[in-house]
Amino acid sequence: MREIWIKDAERLGDGSIGGAMDTPTAPGRVVWHTTESGTGNASFTAVGKYLSTISAEPHFLYDPTTDRLGQYGPINQSARALKNDGLTRTNRTGSTCIQIEVLGKAAAPFTKTWKPGPNFRALMRAIRSWDVPDTWPGGALADSYGDSDVSRSRSVWATKGGHYGHSQVPGNDHWDPGAIDKNAIFKAAPAESTPTPPTPSKPVPTKKTVDLSNVIAAAKVDPDLKQGGTTHPGDVKVVEAALKAEGLLTSSLASDGSFGYSTIAAYKAWQKRCGYTGSAADGIPGKTSMEKLGAKHGFKVTA
Repeated sequence: MREIWIKDAERLGDGSIGGAMDTPTAPGRVVWHTTESGTGNASFTAVGKYLSTISAEPHFLYDPTTDRLGQYGPINQSARALKNDGLTRTNRTGSTCIQIEVLGKAAAPFTKTWKPGPNFRALMRAIRSWDVPDTWPGGALADSYGDSDVSRSRSVWATKGGHYGHSQVPGNDHWDPGAIDKNAIFKAAPAESTPTPPTPSKPVPTKKTVDLSNVIAAAKVDPDLKQGGTTHPGDVKVVEAALKAEGLLTSSLASDGSFGYSTIAAYKAWQKRCGYTGSAADGIPGKTSMEKLGAKHGFKVTA
């Protein structure tokens, strides 16, 4: 969500500094200035009032030595800290054009002595909420007044989002913020990455358990019960399902829970598959044959 007011910033002025942006579909950008003043609370108060008096309010006033932050107006409207470039109102370029006046002087780059803290991180968080990239598309910053190596490209300014120095804005002749360390701006407030949600773990299926003694008892009792009679249907149904999967028991008989004559015949066929013959393949489950069936069809056998 785009931040319009930083909740931790002090409110400066009356909250009304500009108006709607002229090119709201263009990328957002930030412009860094220096106030060419001292630092500290006394300077913060004096400069804060002065900028309002001359109607040159930025969005933010920042003291790099104390981490004090003030906000004059909403980020979704323009500020007043830039000169126009002919008919182009530079303050109103982009979806946002966030102006930051930093207490200090261009001749003494503030990144050499600053002490950025939580307010600076809040400032950068708000900037990034407008999708302003951590880049400096304008190239080198000025290191002296009238630096001829500085580009004030109109096409770059109109089309490239990112961070600019006042010295890089077309139509302006100031050289602030000086030769600050551009990368230090981002290092002092690393972008927060969105954590990757953990991959849901697949539920581990509970392995079914068959009590061999119950199945043997059912195999000896169920055939003589009334049709469909059961003694241990829970255990028998697991065995029936395995015999069905082996193709030895029809679907109609594979879920009644009765170890009747059809199930005995199916289990006898299973015993023969396991290599048993004669009386060893009588359809009454034994431990070894049952464990083989369980290993193949996902159930554990208990005595």
